[in-house]
Amino acid sequence: MHIREYTHADWDQVWPIIADVIAAADTFAYDPAWPADVAREVWVERPPGRTSVAVDHDGTVLGTAKMGANRPGPGSHVATASFMVAASARGRGVGRALCEDALDWASRQGFAAMQFNAVVETNTAAVALYRRLGFSVIGTVPESFAHPTRGRVGLHVMHRPL
Repeated sequence: MHIREYTHADWDQVWPIIADVIAAADTFAYDPAWPADVAREVWVERPPGRTSVAVDHDGTVLGTAKMGANRPGPGSHVATASFMVAASARGRGVGRALCEDALDWASRQGFAAMQFNAVVETNTAAVALYRRLGFSVIGTVPESFAHPTRGRVGLHVMHRPL
């Protein structure tokens, strides 16, 4: 597996990953009714942000990430990122590789920190991964995510200096 820049030719493999993740409605606050063109507009970052893909040796896209400044202007020194991994590739280190790549990119771009604004507290695999990579939960917005089976759960804000 290697991580590389997303190209428009990747969309045919990226869209099913995004569609599957948002249809589950348990980790992302994205509307499951979004058509592909809306999802692409939201997911694919414009420069100076970046979108990447994790690709298997045979060219199969295993996961994708998007990253950029968390906020414009006075908040632009802090990066943010989001990650989605194909269901068939989960548990194989794809999320970790994408996150490490995003941290490396943010550091090379001169960001001072990385912040995740909305990590669903019941997404325990992601929370544990981010903690292992040096992130801390700096706050939780209670009952701010409507989980399809657990009801209203909190969204963590997670942060890590670079």
